[in-house]
Amino acid sequence: MRVPFIDLGRRPADELEEAFSAVLARGRYVGGPALERFESEFSAYCGAAHAVGVNSGTDAIALALRAHGVGPGDEVVTAANTCVATITGIAGAGATPVLADVDPETWTLDPASAEAACTPRTKALVPVHLYGQCADLGPLHALAADRGLVLVEDAAQGHGASYGGARPGSASTAAYSFYPTKNLGALGDAGAVVTTEDHVAELLRMLRSHGERAEARGTAVVPGVNSRLDEIQAELLVRKLAHLDGWNDRRRHLAGYYRRELAESGVTTPVEAEGRVHAWHLFVVLAPDRNTFRARMHEQGVETLVHYPDAIHRQPAYTSLAGSVPLTVSERLCAQVVSLPLYPDLTDAEAEQVVAAVNA
Repeated sequence: MRVPFIDLGRRPADELEEAFSAVLARGRYVGGPALERFESEFSAYCGAAHAVGVNSGTDAIALALRAHGVGPGDEVVTAANTCVATITGIAGAGATPVLADVDPETWTLDPASAEAACTPRTKALVPVHLYGQCADLGPLHALAADRGLVLVEDAAQGHGASYGGARPGSASTAAYSFYPTKNLGALGDAGAVVTTEDHVAELLRMLRSHGERAEARGTAVVPGVNSRLDEIQAELLVRKLAHLDGWNDRRRHLAGYYRRELAESGVTTPVEAEGRVHAWHLFVVLAPDRNTFRARMHEQGVETLVHYPDAIHRQPAYTSLAGSVPLTVSERLCAQVVSLPLYPDLTDAEAEQVVAAVNA
């Protein structure tokens, strides 16, 4: 039996067809009732006052930073072991990314390293909730308050995760992605910014639609972009949101099984830090000889992927971001990380095969 890393085709198409039919019947494809309903229900799910739908998770980061006044000349500190989209989002706001290292246990932004990376030009922190685990937000919020910094959470992989009982965006501003492989996925690129601040949400709604106010179309109030969440995506996301907690429960069950059965396997399994609820977007292990490990998994019919093979400053486009702060943990992790199959439609038999392959 071959175990695919992920198979999005296993999900029944009924709700997808219903979503299409509902939008077609209304004949409104941008800025309609589906968007309003999704924004209302997703903000409530996150425990925040507002959700503003945008075109992608990358745009969500860029526009969230802009709405907080971050732009050209400002520096934004983030983790060096993240997806490059985090950096693209920061750059999209016109700001300069600055890399900090991560905690060796949780693999998320190390508050001490983030503080060391701050300079007089630092305007914001963007902690990444990597693989579904929230960064250590307590000391990061304290750092932001002490230095007068904006904090925007990169929650692209954190749907349903929490820190101290609070979901991303419920205590600050968070950028979400609904890329199809995410815990809550659309049919293509889609995203949202979740925030507690009324004025930030108001500005975001203008920024995403050419800088126009909804009641005064055709007149730009601020320089904006075209980054709207369309009705098809919103209608689908509304329907899928009702299943998110159940899907996350299945992810949590599979992750628990992996952690128990792989405890003596020779690979390092991920932790769930105290006081945090892991969303288990990905199940990532550390394999010192990654290429050999992946080749042997492939021989046993198990597909693996790597998230992410190169620290940001080791990528050709961003070598200039290697600064004075040591990034040794990020470099070590990026050289060893391997993602195992884990998604709600993975069968028990497939999970058993994954375990058997790793232990072999």
